Amino acid sequence: MSYSKQLNSIKKNIKKQTNALLDLQKSVDQSVVRAVNLLFKSKGKIIITGIGKSGYIGLKLSATLSSTGSPSTYINSSEASHGDLGLIQKNDILIALSKSGETKEMMPIINFVIKNKIKLIAITSNPNSFLAKSATISCLIPKINEACPLNLAPTTSTTMMLVLGDSIAIELMNKRKFNEAHFKKYHPGGMLGHSLLQVKDLMHTKSKIPLINQKKTMREALLKMTSYGFGCVGITNEKNILIGIITDGDLRRNISKNFIDMPISKVMTKKPLSIEPSENIKNAIKMMNDNKITALFVSNKKSKIPQGIIHIHDCIKNQ
Repeated sequence: MSYSKQLNSIKKNIKKQTNALLDLQKSVDQSVVRAVNLLFKSKGKIIITGIGKSGYIGLKLSATLSSTGSPSTYINSSEASHGDLGLIQKNDILIALSKSGETKEMMPIINFVIKNKIKLIAITSNPNSFLAKSATISCLIPKINEACPLNLAPTTSTTMMLVLGDSIAIELMNKRKFNEAHFKKYHPGGMLGHSLLQVKDLMHTKSKIPLINQKKTMREALLKMTSYGFGCVGITNEKNILIGIITDGDLRRNISKNFIDMPISKVMTKKPLSIEPSENIKNAIKMMNDNKITALFVSNKKSKIPQGIIHIHDCIKNQ
């Protein structure tokens, strides 16, 4: 088969999956809303179960729920009867994924939740299946042929399960008002965790902030500036409010015979840029790049009192 025919075949398969999602969008109904509300009100864990390809989708859904504020764990249906049923407690809710709804390996775990009066949410394409009829709420996916040319390998069905599961997780996020601060708590590592860092996480504080009172001499300001290594020194007034900054550029522009004896006010740049401690690191980098500077003082808009200083090297190192 030529490359062009292979490419057309791949595009055809993608289109089949896209069409399946469009059908899912049209068919989704109040059962999904009821499922979300049931999960939101639950005081227990969310247990996901499945087997085969549906099981992998369930495993991913469980991970997504746990990382977005809805504690969840996954049980492989075939392992349930070998001790894993002990994970399911009174207030938990089971979400079972099965296209046919008649998977033999799933029967023991379904019977267990029925016997123990545990809520069951089914995601299946068969409304007349044992799973659907046993469920507290049954969320149906459309009956569509698999993208597999044999109509055997789970493809379109698992894609629909994945998107429906993610949609439930996202709606739970909305109802729980799950924000960036929560996300950061559960994702401290990797690029995702770094992208959620705030200025206050990296800023230098207290005695490490290069500050000097406006009444001091340029000689003292220069010593302060060179000893801290930020390439700048902040100028404060009697109320400790940041009123100016002296940078390497200010020194070059004002260098003269009597430079050391000049008043600080004659050298400093007034109303320096600053950033709030709650700002994202990416915003700090952008501000420094846009203004061609390498450091920012950190303060609240209201107080104007420096709480810290952040250098572009600190930001880049942690991105």
